[in-house]
Amino acid sequence: MLGLEPQVLLLLLVCLIAACAFEFVNGFHDTANAVATVIYTNTLRPWIAVVWSAFWNFIGVFGGGITVAMGIVYLLPVESLVDQNIYHGIAMVGALILAAIIWNVGTWYYGIPASSSHALIGSILGVGIAYSLLPDSSGAAVNWGKATETGIALLIGPLFGFTLTILVMFILKRFVKSKAIFKEPHKRKPPPLWIRLILIATCTLVSFFHGSNDGQKGVGLIMLILIGIVPIKFALDESKNPLDMRDSLVRVEQVMRKINPAELAPDEQKALADINQQTGNLDRIFAGKTDVKQLPETDRFQIRKAILLTYNRAKKLMDSDRVSLSPADRKAYEEGIKDMRSFTDYAPKWVVLIVSLSLGIGTMIGWKRIVVTIGERIGKEHLTYAQGASSELIAATMIGLSTASGLPSSTTHVLSSAIAGSMVANRGIRNLNPGMVRNIALAWVLTLPVTMALSGVLFLLFRALL
Repeated sequence: MLGLEPQVLLLLLVCLIAACAFEFVNGFHDTANAVATVIYTNTLRPWIAVVWSAFWNFIGVFGGGITVAMGIVYLLPVESLVDQNIYHGIAMVGALILAAIIWNVGTWYYGIPASSSHALIGSILGVGIAYSLLPDSSGAAVNWGKATETGIALLIGPLFGFTLTILVMFILKRFVKSKAIFKEPHKRKPPPLWIRLILIATCTLVSFFHGSNDGQKGVGLIMLILIGIVPIKFALDESKNPLDMRDSLVRVEQVMRKINPAELAPDEQKALADINQQTGNLDRIFAGKTDVKQLPETDRFQIRKAILLTYNRAKKLMDSDRVSLSPADRKAYEEGIKDMRSFTDYAPKWVVLIVSLSLGIGTMIGWKRIVVTIGERIGKEHLTYAQGASSELIAATMIGLSTASGLPSSTTHVLSSAIAGSMVANRGIRNLNPGMVRNIALAWVLTLPVTMALSGVLFLLFRALL
């Protein structure tokens, strides 16, 4: 099918199934973030809430784009990890998926809201660090710039969630005359219609944005698998003709020629030389070709590598004060490199579909453990209508903004923090359940180091065995 040996094809299928399993676990692990408030306020029956959330998670994957997915892909520069031994790519993706699943299932079993995003990112970083320690490593195997950007986004989200929910609760108390929304819901009666509609709307928004953000992480994970194991087949978007990027390549080269090396620092001069080398490689690959059939399949990964290395080095130059280019030149470069990256930054529709199905099905299973924690154990009081609506409104907003910015967001961290903020807004810090808050905080702190260590060890073990 893909020109692979039977055993490699089998391992590829196993990795793809494992990636779907991760997204499935992500679904039932994170479902509580969307449905806890509507269940504990008697707005919707549990089975209706879970099916509704699953549907909007499914839709969200298709509506989220691929910016976050590519952020996950570029945490680990696969170009530096892929070598002539395809089993090394299998060791890489197998280790990071297994480590993330182990941590997710473990925290779910004990009913602790932990971040699937942190687990996946920690696993990716662990594999990259382990690779960089190998004797035959070609250098740094982690994109630390992207990792730092991702880490800051994941840290800021919960802080904003906690703070903004307190603010919203104070605003509600100040301007909403009805005190019913601040009282514990009746055990068997649904809330008034207007409150019910608001809670359903916030549940829908959290579900949709969870799908749009976390679904992209699954898409990014599968693209890591495909590029790592079958680089020739999936290095470039097959629906596009690589020869069509030649005009954009010319524009990028023209702008780079206008940069004076004498004005640059030594490291910037090296970056410019690297750019010229990579664009020269592309020129040689495209030279004399008039039809895509004349382009050897083995060149596809080299094209991908040249595009990404060009972008990486040029980004550093464009941010430098020593580079004097006109706005028109900068615009020409941005348009050129954007078009070239459209050949590398993509995901086949079937990848998006299987991720959305995995996430949607997972959402309908195993949700109860985390729901109990969100609804009953973070604070010392039962969740009120106001707390549920304000927490989910802030969570949906934060996740939506992260998705729009192309950054991963932890739905679990943001909503758990928002719930905690709503409890504090009601009766102060003493309204939090110290034991559960301590367990959640401990899981948050341990997720990254544990998954990094676990995936790193698994990678080294699998690499030695395969």
